[in-house]
Amino acid sequence: MPRPEKVAVVDEVRDRMQSSTATLLTDYRGLSVTDLRALRLQLRETNAEYKVAKNTLVRIATREAGFDVPDEVLAGPTAITFCAGDPVATAKVLRAFSRQNPALILKGGILEGAVLSAEETLRLAELASREELLARLAGLFEAVLALPARLAQANLTKMARLVAALIAKREEPSEAADTP
Repeated sequence: MPRPEKVAVVDEVRDRMQSSTATLLTDYRGLSVTDLRALRLQLRETNAEYKVAKNTLVRIATREAGFDVPDEVLAGPTAITFCAGDPVATAKVLRAFSRQNPALILKGGILEGAVLSAEETLRLAELASREELLARLAGLFEAVLALPARLAQANLTKMARLVAALIAKREEPSEAADTP
C-alpha cells in the first residue's frame, strides 16, 4: 500500500510535468547545498523550479503522465527542472551552470510531449531565446514596412536631383552665350 506522502509526490510531479512547457532532468550528485541554492535562484529568474525527487516516484509519475522516459535517464540521483516559461532560457541557465559546476549533468528532458536525450537538451540551450526571436521578427516586419517608404523616398530624391541638374544645365548655356 503506497504511503500518502509518496502518492502526493507522484501526483505533484505528474501534474507539473503535464502543465510545464518543458521538464529537464539533471544529475546533481556532488553539488553542495550552496550550489543548489544558487542554481535555484538562477532558474527562478527564468520562471522555472528545481526539485529533487526519488527516481522510483519520478518513473511512476512519467508513466502516469504518458511519457516514455528511458531507464538510463532515471539512473542515479535525479533532479527535475519544471519550466513554466521559456524552455530555451532555462536550458541555457542549466548549461551555463554545468560549465561552472561540472558535477551538474544534464540527463535529458521532455519538451512538448517529446522525450529529449542529453544531447538534444544541450542543443535546446543553443537556440535563440524567445525574446531574441521576437526581436528578429519585429526587425523583419519593420524592414518590410519600411521598404516602400525607402523606395518612394529614393524616387523623390532622384527626381529632385534630375530637376536640379536640368536647372543647372539651362543656366549654363546662358552664361556661355554672354561671354564672347
